[in-house]
Amino acid sequence: MRRLFPVTDETTTRPDSGGASGADPGEREWTLAELSAAYAYPEAPADGPPVPYLRGNMVSTLDGAAQHGGKSQGISNAADMRIFGTLRGLADVVVVGAETVRQEGYRPARARDDFAAARAAAGQGPAPAIAVVTASLDLDFSLPLFTSPLMPTLVLTGASAAPDRVAAAEKAGARVVIAGDGVGVDPVRAVRALGELGHTRLLTEGGPRLLGQMIAAGVLDELCLTLSPMLTAGDAQRIAGGPSVAVPQRFALVSLLTEEGFLFGRYQRT
Repeated sequence: MRRLFPVTDETTTRPDSGGASGADPGEREWTLAELSAAYAYPEAPADGPPVPYLRGNMVSTLDGAAQHGGKSQGISNAADMRIFGTLRGLADVVVVGAETVRQEGYRPARARDDFAAARAAAGQGPAPAIAVVTASLDLDFSLPLFTSPLMPTLVLTGASAAPDRVAAAEKAGARVVIAGDGVGVDPVRAVRALGELGHTRLLTEGGPRLLGQMIAAGVLDELCLTLSPMLTAGDAQRIAGGPSVAVPQRFALVSLLTEEGFLFGRYQRT
């Protein structure tokens, strides 16, 4: 990552420049400490129990495609993956849809030495857990995501899920969490259930259907969006799918980073 710097309305400030306006951003790579500070979760309230905070992380081309060839990797770059790793390093749990698990070949999150001290100080495990949202539990429970995760994988499903699939998930070592009255998952209940398990720094990486459900339910607090300087045309999915909301939700731009034409925006719900 040769250049990654914040963009403001008036000045460009290098992270090691002490905030001097107009500073040359230079040609150096931001440290993980600087990225972690830029993407830090909001501090927990001083009084009362911790409140879960849900952050989304997605990538889109200039013409709105969230994937190319069925995967997001083709529209990403090294800086995007560095931020991807940073967001995982900060999270308690990564929430992901079952279709994304199947398409992207999800594996367990790994422990990283760079984040070990900070995670220990924050009372976090060595790596975020993966929480898979699924109504059917149509998953391959022989995969490493279920058989050999560093932190036990969670399976979020509804109360009417097939008992044999629930049993298969539990036999594989997953923890099944009921977050809906029917076969599906209620995003509000899912966020609350994760919070009750002690997971308050939540990160979702999609896919588009899951993100759309979270937006519709009003539980998304923040969106980290990478805008890729690519055009793909075609009929690829947008970053969020499903029914539209009655009134568009307004998010405020918190920070904007750039590197080699890619834009990395952080937006919070107003």
